[in-house]
Amino acid sequence: MKVKYFEDTDTLYIEFRSGGIVESRDLDENTLLELDDQGRVCAMTMEHARERADIPTFSFEQVAAARPSAAL
Repeated sequence: MKVKYFEDTDTLYIEFRSGGIVESRDLDENTLLELDDQGRVCAMTMEHARERADIPTFSFEQVAAARPSAAL
């Protein structure tokens, strides 16, 4: 996953997977969802990101999956 913020246009771009985007859907007038040929979400673009997503306090945390307990 890649997250890019373009300060000059106040645009947040989140790429969930690389690949060929074949369709774009407007979720609202400031949010665009991009899909691949199987309908999977590839990316999301958000305009006016500062006011909508609190960009100055953005942080990222990756959480490891829990391991299953050993059978007793």
